[in-house]
Amino acid sequence: MSIKFITDSGSDILAPYDSRLNVLPLTVRFGEDEYKDGVTITHHEFYEKLIESDTLPKTSQVTPYIFEDAISEARSDGSDVLIITISSKLSGTYQSACIAAAEFDDGVYVVDSENVAVGEKALVTYAMQLADSGMPCADIVSELNTHKKSLHTLALLDTLEYLKKGGRISKTAALAGSLLSIKPVVTVKDGEVAILSKARGSKQGNNFLIEQVKSFGIDFTKPVFLGYTGLSDAMLTKYINDSKDIWEGHADVLKTGTIGGAIGTHVGPGAIAVAFFADI
Repeated sequence: MSIKFITDSGSDILAPYDSRLNVLPLTVRFGEDEYKDGVTITHHEFYEKLIESDTLPKTSQVTPYIFEDAISEARSDGSDVLIITISSKLSGTYQSACIAAAEFDDGVYVVDSENVAVGEKALVTYAMQLADSGMPCADIVSELNTHKKSLHTLALLDTLEYLKKGGRISKTAALAGSLLSIKPVVTVKDGEVAILSKARGSKQGNNFLIEQVKSFGIDFTKPVFLGYTGLSDAMLTKYINDSKDIWEGHADVLKTGTIGGAIGTHVGPGAIAVAFFADI
């Protein structure tokens, strides 16, 4: 039986990607203006508006109604449907998917990626690789729920300003961090964002990120993705050059892309991220 896939724009997957995949956009609001993430506002346009705005935009989940429509369309030819969502601890999108899936008797599966951005993209891509191998949908779900525990997403932030705007750190902490040129390194752990290190300056931050990736080791048989926030990929290019010994001989082409509103709202421009499955 064929399998169709549904995810949300928290994965930062942009069309065209795969004909089997439907990416449902989260909503981004700048004041009274409402946009569909990655559809009616590009990632580039999002960061232009974010930089110009004095307040953070608001993001909202994909609704059960939108999921139900997408499932009905995917099921119309008898295909099984596998939905993979942004972490349930970061958005209500997973709950929306579960509510919609409950309206169907069978053939619809929902997986909480417990991740976001390039990490969620890696899990979605891995699911499609498993389908290509002929694995049944129920078995893919089991495989994802096992292997997502070895999926690591690490990011180096350029600024504390957006964490301050979002109320995640105090103004005092943000000011102190700015004066000391603090570059936080964060990860997604158990579905939530956690700070690994507060590096002094970009060089230390880059070095810490490189050492963290090396400490886990990468399973290059599974998807590896890198991403960046903002209007320029300069920081990501520098990271790739500085860490080339990680990739040489293992990956002929590194898959990179932009990170949109779901995570960009909270970390701001200038961040870089890498997602990979640990070599265990």
